[in-house]
Amino acid sequence: MPAETTYLELSENSGSAHKFYEVTIDGTELTIRYGRIGDRGQVKTSSFTTDAKAKAEAAKKIGEKVRKGYATAVIGQTAPRSITRRQIVSTRSTAKSAPVLWRYKTGSPAFGVFVDDEVCMVGNEAGVITTLNHQAQVQQQFRLPDGVKCIVADDRWIYAGCDDGNVYDLSGKVPRLAYRIAPEIDIYWLDIHDGVLGVSDADGGIAAIDHEDEFLWQRKGRGSSAWMVRCDDNAVHHGHSAGVTSYDWRTGKELWHTGTRGSVLFGWQERDTVYAGTSDRRVVELGKDGRDRQTYLCDAAVFSCAAAEDGRYVFAGDSSSSVYCFDANGTRLWKLSTGCGSAYSMQYHDEKLYIVTTDGSLACIDASEQAIQAAVSGTVPVAVDVKAPPRMAQVAPSTTVEIVTDPADGIIVECVEESGRLRIRVVTDGYHGDWQVQFPKGIRESGTRYVVTGVREASRGGFYRAYGEIRRLR
Repeated sequence: MPAETTYLELSENSGSAHKFYEVTIDGTELTIRYGRIGDRGQVKTSSFTTDAKAKAEAAKKIGEKVRKGYATAVIGQTAPRSITRRQIVSTRSTAKSAPVLWRYKTGSPAFGVFVDDEVCMVGNEAGVITTLNHQAQVQQQFRLPDGVKCIVADDRWIYAGCDDGNVYDLSGKVPRLAYRIAPEIDIYWLDIHDGVLGVSDADGGIAAIDHEDEFLWQRKGRGSSAWMVRCDDNAVHHGHSAGVTSYDWRTGKELWHTGTRGSVLFGWQERDTVYAGTSDRRVVELGKDGRDRQTYLCDAAVFSCAAAEDGRYVFAGDSSSSVYCFDANGTRLWKLSTGCGSAYSMQYHDEKLYIVTTDGSLACIDASEQAIQAAVSGTVPVAVDVKAPPRMAQVAPSTTVEIVTDPADGIIVECVEESGRLRIRVVTDGYHGDWQVQFPKGIRESGTRYVVTGVREASRGGFYRAYGEIRRLR
């Protein structure tokens, strides 16, 4: 008998992710393919002892999806989600060269950068994330299903947001799906704070999404093309074509709005300050009450900016392959050429400026006073070109978990179905059994128990966040 295939898609008006689910029965073999519409997706194949058992399992899987809102569809009739990538027509800088200590070429334009005391991470348009140590040695690579928009840290968790609308947790040994963003949102930028995801979009909209992918609120912003979103304990700061607007993180109520002379193309924040890079060659510093504090003038449109921890230095990257440093009073201290394209994004850490660029490089620039003075005088170090080890394995997102019979000293959590959605609760004594647990999406199975390294209460309370390794308890 020919193979029988059932193809389902999740209805867009449900407000959920843009997904498909395909079930194929070929004799005793059952094949399930699933993922984002427009992608190849993931494939799982199982064998059964009889045709009847294969059909029964297929009927069960299809029934589960239909109850969650999936419906039969025709492959190819639903368009993939809209994707907008930042474009810079980069020109060569005429400034003297910056003191680049090392650079790593990823192979395609790079947008995501994250740096802390332990590692440097870069994510590019091809979906590859590379981790290096501070000795410029490549340690690990992840391959995500689509281009990386940004890499953000939230307490001990590190997340990568992708063009496909998925946000992956990179804190464990393998990437795990943490958030799915509704398909109607053409994502420009995102940020995460205490489990709350802020998303800005092509139409200038802004949304706050909780740890279970549910909208806290969503609203049209004051402008369009919103390239900036930064989240903190109190607010979501949104930068767009008309300036910067701040919203209460819980309700979406507008707290303040400050106009800018040009469109906001990038944003950075410190504890009490927001920095907006604009198309009219400025970095605008605002207090978190919306008041203008300082302006830093560049020579071309500003596509990235950052600041030292106490704001004593402010950095900018323009569309002409230059980087700048200013003091807190707005005085330009230097302008230097990157030598590797315009900086899509940047981060300052421990007297070094890390940039990711239009030619796909992660570059480490010595931003110490001594090194910059030497560079302005024309003396720069010979940059080290870093290479990844040949045939280095690239770890892909996974829904596979190790099975154990003993929880040892881990925390036991359980997956339960509530109103058609799978939730995670803590089973181990001493925790709030009615609180939800932020937990990877792709590995949840109703009635299954898992062992996690630990759970941490969100700083605002109300739910837990699982961290460390995840194993299935048999």
